[in-house]
Amino acid sequence: MADVSIEKLASDIGTSVDRLVSQFSDAGIKKAVGENVTEDEKRKLLDHLSKQHGGSNGEPKKMTLQRKTTSTLSLGKSKEVKVEVRKKRTYVKRTDIEEQRQAEEEAKRREEEARLKREAEEKAAEEARKAAEEKARKAEEARKAAEEDKARRAEKAKQEAAARAEAESELSEEELKEQEEARQEEERLRKQQEEEAQRKLEEDAKKAAEEARKLAEENERRWKEEEERRKKEEAEEVHMHSNRYAQEAEDIEDMQVERSSRRRKKPNKKASESLKQGFNKPAAPVERVVKLGATITVGELASRLAIKVQEVIKAMMKMGEMATINQVLDQDTAVLVVEEMGHKYELVNDNALEDELLAGSGAGDKTTRAPVVTIMGHVDHGKTSLLDYIRRAKVAAGEAGGITQHIGAYSVDTDNGKITFLDTPGHAAFTAMRARGATATDIVVLVVAADDGVMPQTKEAVQHSRAAGVPLIIAVNKMDKEAADPDRVKTELSQLEVISEEWGGEHQFVNVSAKTGMGVDELLEAISLQAEVLDLKATPTGPGRGIVVESRLDKGRGPIASVLVQEGEVKSGDILLCGEEYGRVRAMRDENGQDVKVAGPSTPVEILGLSGVPVAGEDALVVQDERKAREVAGKRHQKKRELKLARQQKAKLENMFANMEAGDVSELNVVLKADVQGSVEAISESLIKLSTSEVKVNIVGSGVGGITETDASLAAASSAIVVGFNVRADATARRVIEAEEIDLRYYSVIYDLIDEVKAAMSGMLAPEFKQEIMGLAEVRDVFKSPKLGAIAGCMVTEGTVKRSNPIRVLRENVVIYEGELESLRRFKDDVQEVRNGMECGIGVKNYNDVKVGDQIEVFQVVEVKREI
Repeated sequence: MADVSIEKLASDIGTSVDRLVSQFSDAGIKKAVGENVTEDEKRKLLDHLSKQHGGSNGEPKKMTLQRKTTSTLSLGKSKEVKVEVRKKRTYVKRTDIEEQRQAEEEAKRREEEARLKREAEEKAAEEARKAAEEKARKAEEARKAAEEDKARRAEKAKQEAAARAEAESELSEEELKEQEEARQEEERLRKQQEEEAQRKLEEDAKKAAEEARKLAEENERRWKEEEERRKKEEAEEVHMHSNRYAQEAEDIEDMQVERSSRRRKKPNKKASESLKQGFNKPAAPVERVVKLGATITVGELASRLAIKVQEVIKAMMKMGEMATINQVLDQDTAVLVVEEMGHKYELVNDNALEDELLAGSGAGDKTTRAPVVTIMGHVDHGKTSLLDYIRRAKVAAGEAGGITQHIGAYSVDTDNGKITFLDTPGHAAFTAMRARGATATDIVVLVVAADDGVMPQTKEAVQHSRAAGVPLIIAVNKMDKEAADPDRVKTELSQLEVISEEWGGEHQFVNVSAKTGMGVDELLEAISLQAEVLDLKATPTGPGRGIVVESRLDKGRGPIASVLVQEGEVKSGDILLCGEEYGRVRAMRDENGQDVKVAGPSTPVEILGLSGVPVAGEDALVVQDERKAREVAGKRHQKKRELKLARQQKAKLENMFANMEAGDVSELNVVLKADVQGSVEAISESLIKLSTSEVKVNIVGSGVGGITETDASLAAASSAIVVGFNVRADATARRVIEAEEIDLRYYSVIYDLIDEVKAAMSGMLAPEFKQEIMGLAEVRDVFKSPKLGAIAGCMVTEGTVKRSNPIRVLRENVVIYEGELESLRRFKDDVQEVRNGMECGIGVKNYNDVKVGDQIEVFQVVEVKREI
């Protein structure tokens, strides 16, 4: 490379020309401004600078750091003194001898610790071995003594038996009795001696084990004390160095202040005292106790730990979690992060206000209440029809497709008193609704068709009742049919451990017919009997408390919640808190639409006046303070949102790499609207279960009520189909749907909805291709053509050979070439196909190695339609 000027070199390395000239001068090279610099001179300068900054050839043994600060001291109204503080700290590198000496001391200390530990272990092992040997020796001696004693007793018994045989005729009956008593007394004393010897051996062994354990604990304590002593010495050394540096800084400050004061002739004796810093470096890291609720953001966690946010994010990255400052962490993740960073945590209850509201409910004297009975069973087994007969109403006629799709709550006055019935759906999709019905009830009536027997949802109802700990009454329905077989029902249910009282079990079986009314009175008597056994009681007065059985959005009346009151009273005008929703009760109606002023225990009512549609299954509670109710509802909503965000983020991070490896997954986006909350739950769960590894159902939006413009816009933005279950789109929504050409579907039966979505998902599956063999030709002779190359004279042995299809050449049933036909002739004519049993000439494109005996296989690729 050519020489460069001083100015060019200075601009390249980013320094001034004067400084570069002085550096050359220090390196022993005389240079002036305007002169050129050679490569050798550059190398010499680089070596010189490397030695100065601790390069490989000249490592510095000492390093000095200087810092200068200027401050102003006020000495009165108009008197000020400028103080210049220069701090100088020198670090001296240890020599190899010092490092070697320190390593030797550390090695000696470790050897001493290992020797002490080894000696203690050997001593403990030796003592344990001696104790074991002593125990074995004593056991052997005891065994030998027992054997000798046994032999002696046997000999003695033999002699006594001989003597007794000789003198038996001479002894009287009384003397024989005395001899027998003496023998029994001797046997008892012998057993007592053996037990005493065995007990003594066990005590000796236990004592030896206890001594060995105490010795091991003493060694452990001694090692722990030695470790604490060593750590204490290290901590004292840290404090000593810290104080030494602080003292050096104070000395330098005193000198600077004294010099400045002498120069200004205004001494200030207190200056050095005010400039002292009394900070001592902590010998151990600070351990903090962090209070954690259900959720916490990364920034808030860093604030509580009194560290930078970057440190928390770094710790989470080490744990495999990518996080941001505003990310919400769930409680489990926050606990792991706190433990990872060496701090402690304390889990706190965020529901203090809720607990305060709940504290006053349920107090007071309890009286007998009506039982709450849930009708459960398989779809189309006659649950609603049975309830119709009891209520003398026709509920089933109004259900779409004749199946129940909502939870119905009804209060019925019978000859045996008032009974509240809950009618649950029997279709497989309504699992959550059946579970909710089982937890809110006192007695479950399981309806089983006598001609159909136990079905999947029958088994599921038994499981729900057992999980909720609710007694079961079996109603064998459809007894009016010729095919009715109640014994078959009993047999099948006995396999589920549901055994009738007739067979020695504890479950009541009642044969009924919802059509003719047979056995209905017996069923009501069985319910009353079970209720008497349960002795159901509740507080009849005071603030009401219950459970939301169902909820929906009515276009004219707003949010409506079906609430089953369990404790106390709910009155018009009360403030009701239902999960995330609250409001003043504007009106209450029973199942017949009649206004109700007061609802007591075991009474189902429809309540109007809530702020929104509550989630079915939430607790409903009457509170006194509307402000507190609003605050609790807001907190619950915020907590639910944070938990949802935390779960989403966690799922996103956990599945990120799995999704990348799996490739693109087809998604069917759905916007779902239904008439009641239970239907939304059931349909969502059923659709999500249809997802496979290739096609996934993604419910981008769901809710209760009619299809609005917002739903249509959401579907347009996410390329989703809109599904309405027992609801319709309003005029504005229809205009958006038509303009955006969105797929809108209405359903009133859940079977049809699931089947059509399944069909749509099947169409999104990647197609499968299968090869079908069309024909097979055997090569009988090979001809050479100057234009076409090798021509195979063939006989078609199977199927049809077509010119347009791909082919394979087989030799001894092994594929040796795959391609296509160049020519297909019959005699001298070009043909498109040759059938079985005919001869033809075949030219294979780009392949001339056809031999006699080869087979030419003609095939086609067929697309196979796939289904989920």
